[in-house]
Amino acid sequence: MALFGFGKKKEEVKETGCCCGGNCNAETMAKAEADKQGGTSVKVLGSGCAKCNELEAAAREALAELGMNTTIDHVTDFTQIAAYGVMTTPALVVDGKVVCFGKVLKKDEVVRLLKEVRG
Repeated sequence: MALFGFGKKKEEVKETGCCCGGNCNAETMAKAEADKQGGTSVKVLGSGCAKCNELEAAAREALAELGMNTTIDHVTDFTQIAAYGVMTTPALVVDGKVVCFGKVLKKDEVVRLLKEVRG
């Protein structure tokens, strides 16, 4: 007799090494890791919402102010975002390193971060 769940077998939870709960495959994870290691650019990580676009605009203005000839990649694929360990967006990645996440930076803040990371 199984009253109140006693005596029922517990379902085994299958653990995966994947950050997205097993919805990706080894090929997409390898690509995300390779993109993460590439790191010669500035990237904005986010779904493409208004805040992500604001951060991208601030980063463009900051790069223009510093005279840096760098492209900005807007990464919207959750697998690639999770490869950076980011769970709150928008996030800013400079040379493969996450420098800010979870908030929209102003142009002056992005300039300061770029100077710190790139010198």
